[in-house]
Amino acid sequence: MDSSISIILFAFSVLFSSFMVSFSQIKNLSIVKEPGSFPRNFLFGTASSCYQFEGAFLSDGKGLNNWDVFTHETGHIADGSNGDIALDQYNRYQEDIKLMEDMGVNSFRFSISWARILPKGMYGGVNMAGIQHYNKLIDALLQKDIQPLITLAHYDIPQELEERYGGWLSPKIQDDFGYYGDICFKYFGDRVKYWVTINEPNVMAVRGYRLGTFPPVRCSGSFGNCTFGNSEKEPFIAAHNMILSHAAAVTIYRTKYQERQGGMIGISLNTQWYEPFSNSSQDNYATQRARSFVYNWFLDAIIFGKYPEEMQKILGNNLPIFSRNDMKKLENGLDFIGLNLYTAAYIKDCLYSVCELGQYSSWSEGSYFRATEKDGVYIGEPTTMDWLFVYPQGMEKLVMYMKDRFNNTPIIITENGIAESDNPNSSLEDALNDTQRVEYMHSYLNSLANAMREGADVRGYFAWSLLDNFEWLEGYTKRFGLHYVNFTNLQRTPKLSATRVSAATVAVVNLLL
Repeated sequence: MDSSISIILFAFSVLFSSFMVSFSQIKNLSIVKEPGSFPRNFLFGTASSCYQFEGAFLSDGKGLNNWDVFTHETGHIADGSNGDIALDQYNRYQEDIKLMEDMGVNSFRFSISWARILPKGMYGGVNMAGIQHYNKLIDALLQKDIQPLITLAHYDIPQELEERYGGWLSPKIQDDFGYYGDICFKYFGDRVKYWVTINEPNVMAVRGYRLGTFPPVRCSGSFGNCTFGNSEKEPFIAAHNMILSHAAAVTIYRTKYQERQGGMIGISLNTQWYEPFSNSSQDNYATQRARSFVYNWFLDAIIFGKYPEEMQKILGNNLPIFSRNDMKKLENGLDFIGLNLYTAAYIKDCLYSVCELGQYSSWSEGSYFRATEKDGVYIGEPTTMDWLFVYPQGMEKLVMYMKDRFNNTPIIITENGIAESDNPNSSLEDALNDTQRVEYMHSYLNSLANAMREGADVRGYFAWSLLDNFEWLEGYTKRFGLHYVNFTNLQRTPKLSATRVSAATVAVVNLLL
């Protein structure tokens, strides 16, 4: 085994397999050979997004984005809240960087607000106040040896583009996104070495254009409560434009900036690990179909230049076609695959088998039933999120699946975490004692280490999230943070998970000196 991989596995074992070991005990552990070969560029950090963290929603020239508008409409968010102030990280970023420094992490994933840089997209000027803000944030991170990983679009786009030409439904957004990427690479790329073009485009396509639960709230009547939309066509149009927008930004980065700046660029997909409900050939085929309709939908197109065979076979002409010029852009692919992984599910076939009406996905979604229990037993320990079950072995299985399907393209785990429900009646002491999160990270990182031991090229891991935050449709009712946030005065307090990371990191540094 390569010595650098050995060191990473050792670091994982100290950081998380021995979460409950005291600092004095860790100091007595023996070190593997060649500690100097530890890959210092492995990213270990926490994650965030601008709408969930920044606030300052109309400060310093920022324009409205789609989530600003969406959350100000009644009925969308569980607690009626919005991200106008969020965690006020726009003004408190120095405080949050100190929290990262105390934890000992070496990287921070955040997103740039497109509407803060280009309030009207290509149809207006660059907002230099926005440029200055992110320059200050980047510089402050680097002063503490914390590498920024920047996402260009994390669900939010300028509202101007939605109103002008329909946002992701129009091919015009490809040029707009490429222009936006060009601006960011120009002003920040001399210091930023890791870029994600779009976060979870598969979620945006489904929730925005099939279910209508995210902006722009488009769907067919049988899928959701929308005024406009076509749930069996528009998700694929929007996804196609997202894929080609990614390609536009990557092409600009490769041709104008990458050689000089020396960075990497990829995309982050929402993923789950899927297990077949039974050993039948139908359920096994349905499981592969589910993977293709959820994440290979984007990755096959970007890496291989075509949609998955399972999608082509079922959807036919409902899938847009890549032109010769599109194919040329797609040849630029990506440098790494970002995986947002939290949970797992069972998949049961509904294409060749009979499923109860209303319990399975439509033909345009792949005709399968997603189950979280079998024979009365959940796939993993339930959590406060009804979709999130603890299934750590899914981390290794998904990473190895990606390794085999995509020729061991480098992988970064761009999100992984677990939530608690906000309970105003619980004490602060109870809220800080997040033992379930400690155990969750312990088990998932062990599983990730197993995949690395088997040869997967994993470049980093980001816990979701640094702080409790605005959790999209759930508002402030769910807490994913390693730090507890008092949503009244925005005070941050480390939870047990943050202090475990801090103590173990210090121990590893001492061992490696």
